[in-house]
Amino acid sequence: MTTLITEANLPRPDDFYQVLTDMHRDLSDEQSADVNARLILLLSNHIGEQDVLEEAMTIAREHIS
Repeated sequence: MTTLITEANLPRPDDFYQVLTDMHRDLSDEQSADVNARLILLLSNHIGEQDVLEEAMTIAREHIS
């Protein structure tokens, strides 16, 4: 079982954030939600480890009010 990496792990996080926000430019809220869902499914398939994905979902929900 692999544990989710939660420490900073991107060599250029600001560049990634810029590309991520650019992906949403000129999209409606519905289109933005759709592209997020597609990205999540693509990355989940790439990761391919149910335990890691479930851990990520748990952590993602922890601070939602």
